[in-house]
Amino acid sequence: MKIAVVNGPNMNLLGRRQPEIYGHRTLHDIELSLREEFADVEFLFFQSNSEGALVSEIQRLGYEEERLDGIVLNAAAYTHTSLAIADAVAAIPVPVVEVHLSNVFAREQLRRQSLIAPVCAGSISGFGAAVYSLAVRALKK
Repeated sequence: MKIAVVNGPNMNLLGRRQPEIYGHRTLHDIELSLREEFADVEFLFFQSNSEGALVSEIQRLGYEEERLDGIVLNAAAYTHTSLAIADAVAAIPVPVVEVHLSNVFAREQLRRQSLIAPVCAGSISGFGAAVYSLAVRALKK
C-alpha cells in the first residue's frame, strides 16, 4: 500500500504552536509513528504553508504518483477557506481522508465549516495525533 500524508499551514510548528490545542508531538514524531505502526505501508509526506503548493501536490499525487491508495489531508486553516484545495481533492480519483488534531466542531464558529469535507471519503477530528493513524486504518479497509 502507498499512502500520502499532506499537511497544510503551520503544521511545521507542531509541538511548539499552541500545545494546549494541538499537543506536544511534532510533525516528524507523527511521521515516525506512522512508519512504525504501519510497516507494510509506503508513506509519502508533504507539508507546505502555501495554498498553491498544496493544490499542486494534491493534483500530482492524484494523477502522477504510481499506485497511490489514498491521501490523508490536514489542510489546517485552509480547510475553512480554500475552494481551490476542495476543487483539487474533487478532481482526483484517489480517496482523501480529512484530518484535524483538534475537535474543530468545539472551536470557533469559522472552524466548524469545512469546504473540503464534502469532497472527501471521510473526516476525522479531535483525537490528537491519533487522527493520522485512524485515517490510515480507514484507507486500508
